[in-house]
Amino acid sequence: MLHITKLFPGIVANDDITLQLRRGEIHALLGENGAGKSTLMSVLFGLYQAEKGEIRKDGKPVKIMNPNDANDLGIGMVHQHFKLVQCFTVLENIILGVETTKGGFLQKDEAKKKVMALSDKYGLSVNPDAKIEDITVGMQQRTEILKMLYRDNEILIFDEPTAVLTPQEIEELMAIMKNLAKEGKSILFISHKLNEIMEVADRCSVLRRGKYIGTVDIKDTNEQDLSRMMVGRDVKLVVDKEPAKPGKPILQVQGMTVASKAHSNNAVKNVSFTVREGEIVCIAGIDGNGQTEFVYGLTGLEPLVSGSLTLCGQDITKSSIRSRSKLLSHIPEDRHKHGLVLDYSLEYNMVLQRYYDPKFLSGGVFLNRKAIREYSNRLIQEFDVRSGEGSVTITRSMSGGNQQKAIIAREIDKDHQLLVAVQPTRGLDVGAIEYIHKALIKERDEGKAVLLVSLELEEVMNVSDRILVMYEGELVGELDPKTTTTEELGLYMAGAKREEVRA
Repeated sequence: MLHITKLFPGIVANDDITLQLRRGEIHALLGENGAGKSTLMSVLFGLYQAEKGEIRKDGKPVKIMNPNDANDLGIGMVHQHFKLVQCFTVLENIILGVETTKGGFLQKDEAKKKVMALSDKYGLSVNPDAKIEDITVGMQQRTEILKMLYRDNEILIFDEPTAVLTPQEIEELMAIMKNLAKEGKSILFISHKLNEIMEVADRCSVLRRGKYIGTVDIKDTNEQDLSRMMVGRDVKLVVDKEPAKPGKPILQVQGMTVASKAHSNNAVKNVSFTVREGEIVCIAGIDGNGQTEFVYGLTGLEPLVSGSLTLCGQDITKSSIRSRSKLLSHIPEDRHKHGLVLDYSLEYNMVLQRYYDPKFLSGGVFLNRKAIREYSNRLIQEFDVRSGEGSVTITRSMSGGNQQKAIIAREIDKDHQLLVAVQPTRGLDVGAIEYIHKALIKERDEGKAVLLVSLELEEVMNVSDRILVMYEGELVGELDPKTTTTEELGLYMAGAKREEVRA
């Protein structure tokens, strides 16, 4: 890709970027949220057309006007937010657009044989007959990879592939990527996670605010140097914090049980614990062990089968979502489903749960747009939320990381006693992660209670004051991050170790 420039209203997303990919290499693309990484890859995949520059494959200039052109040239892409048809099966999604037909009828058997052969060859275990809406995120990602391999793509683009995976699935994916590279496939790998880049990539190119900073060989660099190239300053990769000074109980959970939508068993079983003011309690566990349903029960998105919830001395077991949201802030797990209205402007998303506050109303019934704009502008500046047109930007057009920063800004700024933060740093770069961790610790030091739900072992060990481990819907251990190890934590998370947890 030579001298690529891509413009959007109010922003130069890619400013004269040159990137070269060798056959059989894993080339990482690193940069802050909104640095232009996904945009550059979308130009290569034909989703956008660049205003300037050219793309060459095997030395010859090529025109890529849409993803079909990209596929014809052997270029495939796994997007950060998967492009799968939810009500189709895994097999139907893989063959969509390149179906084999005979006399007007789909020849699924041949396709299935090819998919299963690819699945075995690359260790991508999938159930071809399962519907997308019923399978895990990890299997959806394997479906996306098989989609590329089924089309015999030789240049594979992975956009933030590990953002939604468990530690075990990440290890699997790394092994798959290395195997693909050995086969002679060329991989472009967008990531914020420096440890993953150090483990899997051969070379790394860094972008900052739409500009190309440089390319380095991984064997000649380290995490600190990469983070300095990416952010333009030294980043603390370890969190500084004073010991916690827990005060009175803020949240008391007693015998909480929540039903599962996926099967007949309960997803959360008889969970009891307390979170006090001035402490960060983390619920750790492998994805799919009841954390999501627990948060739904706590925030009112799902009713409890049994048990009780007390927040700030009030019984909220049967309270409405709005009355709960006046006492707690919630950074949700799925920013698109539960965090934002993507087709609203950024400023309206900033007041989603507070538009009825008198300060955002004029005459008691009409929205006071001036007050909303001023409030949104303040949060954008304070939390460094980057968007092309500021407060009036349509949220859908922002990068995933900046969408996440907008939610965090809104929730931390809200008046609350309890902050429920679910995967708060998912898809964020090291600079933003450092900022969010400091913000969580500041909340704690100001006497708020923080309940963190995280799959990132490093985050769990670094940020929390107490760790509760959830396995198959039950609390199986309470650990002190100062005295435990990631290995011991891993044993509890896998269900190999357990102990009684007292409320």
